[in-house]
Amino acid sequence: FQKHEFFVDMTCEGCSNAVTRVLHRLGGVNFDIDLPNKKVYIDSEHNVDTLLETLKKTGKNASYLGEKSAQ
Repeated sequence: FQKHEFFVDMTCEGCSNAVTRVLHRLGGVNFDIDLPNKKVYIDSEHNVDTLLETLKKTGKNASYLGEKSAQ
């Protein structure tokens, strides 16, 4: 899987919980949320467009930052 990095305008736990909810609903994803830096790292077989559309369902501003090299 590719690990993708997204910016999501999250300001609180509620925001990150919304992100968690939509990603769980999508399924087939492993992810980490970095709330202080407003970033979400997603490991998935879904394409970037699908992931971005899913993140936008939270009502937050979201954008794709690029692939993250696996560490």
